[in-house]
Amino acid sequence: MSLEVISFSLLALLVFFLGTTVWVGISLFIVGILSIILFTTNPPLTILSNMFWNNVNSPTMIALPLFILMGEILIRSGLSARLFNGLAPWMSFIPGRLLHVNVVASSLFSAVSGSSAATTATVGKITLPELSKRNYSRSISIGTLAGAGTLGFLIPPSMMMIVYGIVAQVSIGQLFIAGIIPGILLAAGFSGYIIIRALINPSVANQEESYSWGDRFKALPQLLPIVILIVLVLGSIYMGFATPTEAAAVGVFGSFVIALFYRQLNVGVMKEILTESVKTSTMIMIIVCGASYLSVTVGYLNIPSQLTQFITDLGITGFQLIIILSIMYIILGMMLDGFSLIVMSLPLALPLIVAAGFEPLWFGIYLVLMIEIAQITPPVGFNLFVINGMVKEDIMRIAYYTIPSFIIILLVTFLITLFPDIVFWLPDLMMK
Repeated sequence: MSLEVISFSLLALLVFFLGTTVWVGISLFIVGILSIILFTTNPPLTILSNMFWNNVNSPTMIALPLFILMGEILIRSGLSARLFNGLAPWMSFIPGRLLHVNVVASSLFSAVSGSSAATTATVGKITLPELSKRNYSRSISIGTLAGAGTLGFLIPPSMMMIVYGIVAQVSIGQLFIAGIIPGILLAAGFSGYIIIRALINPSVANQEESYSWGDRFKALPQLLPIVILIVLVLGSIYMGFATPTEAAAVGVFGSFVIALFYRQLNVGVMKEILTESVKTSTMIMIIVCGASYLSVTVGYLNIPSQLTQFITDLGITGFQLIIILSIMYIILGMMLDGFSLIVMSLPLALPLIVAAGFEPLWFGIYLVLMIEIAQITPPVGFNLFVINGMVKEDIMRIAYYTIPSFIIILLVTFLITLFPDIVFWLPDLMMK
């Protein structure tokens, strides 16, 4: 049977099951099993059992639920409110003033949560009411929050990087370190946009607030817990004291100590933390295992090698391939969540990227940036849903507010494509 027929059949099956609202992970399993039964003579259940055990039993996979647990503890420890109070005085002398709290708070919280939705929800619950009360521009407040919230996937520790590292067999420690500079660039881009808008139109920010240097120094203790946690988690990885999995355990312990220090833990809160952590971890693991099984299926069907050869024969350059993939990911991102985007596209996209001369490490950062765009593009933009639940405003209007963030993410993607050393410099330094 031809490649075209097999590929179309596989895609049609996937679209059918996803369209019938079957869970993404289960859909991936069903399509994988049916494809092996229909197009090969291999035993589907034997392949399934081996793949499932290898994925779930991986030491790297342990990092995923640990980082999720750490984020849940921090969300319920009152850290976000302290973050706003600690940052507000230090942002007051920059054009745009407290609008920058959206960006800086999201950057800091991203470095301990690893989740875009958790970052957006946690920071937004504090910043949006405060900015609204102070008469800051609603469109910029919402738009920069939606964009900066996506930093939860790029600034380590990142759930998406862990999933990509497992599926693509790339060092998660190197992915974490590689995401730091692009993450800083992206945060600087968001803040730069705020500064430009504030210089053009000062009315977007409240000009009446003022803080003394005494207020600023008094606010510093509010930032201390999260700074300590970032140093513990990322410092242990960068200095070589811990693997990403071990650093996740360090992060859980640190967040637990912070919550105890602020007396935010009781039996009811611990039950919520554990319940939400189990739900989220289970959902992600089912998707990862389903995607891994589908990847094995695609390999048995010989689709990646034939598709790679087809693209190679077209004679397109590496940059042309990146443009094609970017358009594809933007379209897919309108319909799929980030985890599905990684695991469903990687079996086909990664061989093409490697054949075009790009490194899998670089492609991981590129793919995370594409997923960040997916977070703020309707109709399935998770950050849009999170903000919609907080401000009760139309999804399409929220999406309109995020257009500048969309452009900024695309610009950073262009920069790392043009200058790949932005991605490689820090991991190379770490290896030395």
